[in-house]
Amino acid sequence: MSVNQQAHTGLPYGQPQPGYQGYQQSGYGGQQMPGVHHSQYGAYNGPLPGYQQPAPPQGYFSSLGFPSKGSSVSLNSDTPTLAPNFIGTLRAPPTSGAPLPTSGAPVPAGQPVYSQFGQGDVQNGIATSAVQMQRPSASQPFIPGTAPTPVSQPATFQQYGPPPTSAQQLTNHMAGMQIGSSTSAPPPAGLGYGPPTSVPPTSGSFTATGSGLYTSYSSSQGPPPVTMTHGLPPTSLSQGLSLAQPAFSGPPLSAQRLPQAPGFVPPPCSTGIGPSSYPPTTGAPRPSTMQGSQLPGQALTGLPTSQPNHVSSPPPHPSMSGPAMTGLQGPPPPTHPSQSGYQMQQNGSFGQVRGPQPNYGGAYPGTPNYGSQPAPPPPPKRLDPDSIPSPIQVIEDDRNNRGSEPFITGVRGQVPPLVTTNFLVKDQGNASPRYIRCTSYNIPCTSDMAKQSQVPLAAVIKPLAMLPTDETPPYLVDHGEPGPIRCNRCKAYMCPFMQFIEGGRRFQCCFCSCVTEVPPHYFQHLDHTGKRVDFYDRPELSLGSYEFLATVSYCKNNKFPNPPAFIFMIDVSYNAVKSGLVRLICEELKSLLDYMPREGNMEESAIRVGFVTYNKVLHFYNVKSSLAQPQMMVVSDVADMFVPLLDGFLVNVNESRTVIVSLLDQIPEMFADTRETETVFAPVIQAGMEALKAAECAGKLFIFHTSLPIAEAPGKLKNRDDRKLINTDKEKTLFQPQTSFYSNLAKDCVAQGCCVDLFLFPNQYLDVATLGVVPYQTGGTIYKYAYFQLETDQERFLNDLRKDVQKEVGFDAVMRVRTSTGIRATDFFGAFYMSNTTDVELAGLDCDKTITVEFRHDDKLSEDSGALLQCALLYTNCAGQRRLRIHNLSLNCCTQLADLYRNCETDTLINFLAKFAYRGVLNNPVKTVRDTLINQCAQILACYRKNCASPSSAGQLILPECMKLLPVYLNCVLKSDVLQPGAEVTTDDRAYIRQLVSSMDVAETNVFFYPRLLPLTKVDVDSDTLPAAIRNSEERLSKGDMYLLENGLNIFVWVGVNVQQGLIQNLFGVSSFNHISSTLNTLPVLENPFSKRVRSIIDMFQAQRSRYMKLIIVKQEDKLEMLFKHFLVEDKSMSGGASYVDFLCHMHKEIRQLLS
Repeated sequence: MSVNQQAHTGLPYGQPQPGYQGYQQSGYGGQQMPGVHHSQYGAYNGPLPGYQQPAPPQGYFSSLGFPSKGSSVSLNSDTPTLAPNFIGTLRAPPTSGAPLPTSGAPVPAGQPVYSQFGQGDVQNGIATSAVQMQRPSASQPFIPGTAPTPVSQPATFQQYGPPPTSAQQLTNHMAGMQIGSSTSAPPPAGLGYGPPTSVPPTSGSFTATGSGLYTSYSSSQGPPPVTMTHGLPPTSLSQGLSLAQPAFSGPPLSAQRLPQAPGFVPPPCSTGIGPSSYPPTTGAPRPSTMQGSQLPGQALTGLPTSQPNHVSSPPPHPSMSGPAMTGLQGPPPPTHPSQSGYQMQQNGSFGQVRGPQPNYGGAYPGTPNYGSQPAPPPPPKRLDPDSIPSPIQVIEDDRNNRGSEPFITGVRGQVPPLVTTNFLVKDQGNASPRYIRCTSYNIPCTSDMAKQSQVPLAAVIKPLAMLPTDETPPYLVDHGEPGPIRCNRCKAYMCPFMQFIEGGRRFQCCFCSCVTEVPPHYFQHLDHTGKRVDFYDRPELSLGSYEFLATVSYCKNNKFPNPPAFIFMIDVSYNAVKSGLVRLICEELKSLLDYMPREGNMEESAIRVGFVTYNKVLHFYNVKSSLAQPQMMVVSDVADMFVPLLDGFLVNVNESRTVIVSLLDQIPEMFADTRETETVFAPVIQAGMEALKAAECAGKLFIFHTSLPIAEAPGKLKNRDDRKLINTDKEKTLFQPQTSFYSNLAKDCVAQGCCVDLFLFPNQYLDVATLGVVPYQTGGTIYKYAYFQLETDQERFLNDLRKDVQKEVGFDAVMRVRTSTGIRATDFFGAFYMSNTTDVELAGLDCDKTITVEFRHDDKLSEDSGALLQCALLYTNCAGQRRLRIHNLSLNCCTQLADLYRNCETDTLINFLAKFAYRGVLNNPVKTVRDTLINQCAQILACYRKNCASPSSAGQLILPECMKLLPVYLNCVLKSDVLQPGAEVTTDDRAYIRQLVSSMDVAETNVFFYPRLLPLTKVDVDSDTLPAAIRNSEERLSKGDMYLLENGLNIFVWVGVNVQQGLIQNLFGVSSFNHISSTLNTLPVLENPFSKRVRSIIDMFQAQRSRYMKLIIVKQEDKLEMLFKHFLVEDKSMSGGASYVDFLCHMHKEIRQLLS
């Protein structure tokens, strides 16, 4: 139930809803400014590490029918009585007054599902079942008494009499009745998918034009009816979803195992799925027999139930053999306490089911009137959010199943644990998932198969990722003068997959099959298995990731590089000085310079530093150690930039410390009375680049900038912000740079190894799309603090600056990805520059950046040899040493689509799709990009449904087990501010987010698109475990609770109006809800266990993210609550984005259209 409002009956959701008018919004950096619309960014959407799961709500079962890693989720209406894969409760419209059939006392239908848990105890997600369900054995009939008696279809027309008794009622609901459908008969089974021909579509149907807009169902409309073809039950015990309702019905998973038939051996997984043959059902029906395999990626099917709301059973589906069911059996009794195979749990193991509703098409008055107009549709049932796949549950299950064991990388094509699971990696020949994650670990053997599935084949690579302290960083291998051993033909580096032959004298390349001589100094004998006897002594033969020391031939101009330099370039225009920013930066740099990165056990950092200030002109500073005071040199000819001094500009911090400290003291005083408001920007970058060129080194510029560069100079920009372009064909221009000047400048920077990190402090539009070009193409980072105010933003900015200066960076880098024959890297996404089709060039690459690579087939692959990737990164480290970092990964190849779908990683897939879409908006209308995403995902799921799931009715939505979260996560991407901005999102915010996401790793996009939401009132102060996370929906919030939401950019603390006074006192140090200040940006440090524990959770989250998250306190019913609700991504968004439930219905419709 929603805490603050009625059930949403918002505007239809193609239309934008009114913006958050009159609310102060917080900027990406989130502080409120009087009279300014802030955008919501500091905060964002994405998934989440570390959640436990609460107990299930009444009548609701574990596992959401998400059994093992392999079995599919199918949300189904043709629900068999005996279905381990079923999902729970139907929520009736609030008008319902009928009692709920339960095994115990009835629950009033209007009551919230979680009422039994008391104030603030909203249950969320699905508890994990202790024992995984097994499908009934196919080799023997059920023995009556071992399982609930199934109900077969009536084979004849049937008149509908008075409303059913409670026992029948159960079956009605279970059977997924066609609520709101017309009285016409279902079409014959041969018609396949699609609505009954005689029924005009109801008013609530999705627009079929592919418009990307969805229509919401108001309380008077039902979704379009879905026809189920009955006759034979589907071959899947699935939890399918009939969108006739839309409500999921059917028994949830019981924790018992079905007895397995003696001698029953499941067939091998590679065969297809044959038709099911059914014996006539006289007496107890038998389970379906499957010829071919039951794929773990698909729904199992059980026995049919009667369909009281269907007028007739159509003839059996032509693709299935076997006689139709005959004879009519009564519904099962509501409980079977004595049965051994299944125990009924709570509400008779069918989830919470409502009784017949007022004005509900439960009993048909008289004969069906074929062909005539249908009666007005009764109110629809709402899909119960508890019965659709829950991200929280999937995360929790993975954590429980895979968090305790180390992930050992020795086996080819293993799917790693989810990014939200805390696990230890042991490198035994494949790169750790911390370095490389793939969209699928089993790739199709042919390009036709890849095209058919539409699953993109991509790897998200983070070459310099930081490892946890309990994992070993890559070993450094020094081969001396000759350098690394490589294949003669394709130049791949020595790795564990190379095959030594002829007693070890030659090796065959695993990438191109070329045979290369082993140099004499590298020769070693082979053991009886053909492995070299020094296999375990050499990292490059036994590990997936390692480094080589590069020789001089790997260096520019054949000479070893100098150590890199950092140049700090500070905007000293009026805004920067007046806000206190200049003084703050200068104070911080005095101490920060001692923490620059250093290599291994070096005493001090080898990095040299320089300082520039600028407004309309540039000021260079000579801080040579021999000077008593720093000297300033001004360059006012910004059109022809040069560096006025060489000696004394870049210095060693320890040698020149007193001069540097003196300079940093003087800068704020020197410009204290400035009246200069205009700034330049491009000449600043040119100056830094020229200084690095003169010093013959690579390096990084840290630029602190406040306003649109409108002063007369190269790269001068104009204000072109125009919100009227949103939703037009010209919207793409908002994401494109307004001039090509910066792209050319970026190219020069990359050639010099000059990386740019940009800290922006805008009070108005400053064209991030253009200013961001150089940081983006040089591998740098942008930080943005809108409406910067010292008291609220100081901590966040300083933390970001410290992290940025201290983190590990590789300079002047080139990355190449080699693949074995059959596939090749064709497309690259991220912050870098490419001058050819194979080499990714990075002036700088830090430990947080990823490069995403898409692969395509150029030949057939073989299942035996699999596919290999090798990522080689050549870079200069912070000590000036040239190194090669190598990551290798082996993948399986398959000829069966089912194997592909069984080995996908949804989080990585979403990371790729988001980057693909965010690049797409540069050249296409946003609407086209959204439609493309929806269409691609519908094709992925339709291909699975058609080729891997067992035959079943079109009314079922069947999702592959490892992709069951694809719809919810995809919807989050579609609703994100880049693709569907609300009225309060600025153009700069969208450009900023677009660039930010393009180099995020999988863990960051995960929590960005589906934020982590924790109930703080459930925190155990005596334990280090986190409370179980809850789903991102307003109806999960309780007025008596406090919640913490994080998305990688912001942390919100939401406080309900009824929170106990003691908790408010413990956390905020004030006596009541009304006294809590929403302007707090840190929690007060209070000496009580609750305060300490909550602050430690926040600190832990901050440490996990690459940026410091802004803390925002949101009081329920306060104006900031609109901003907070933007991140409750399962709900409808203010900007017109669909709720998860509605989007799932829309996806189902798209899939059915593709299948028909």
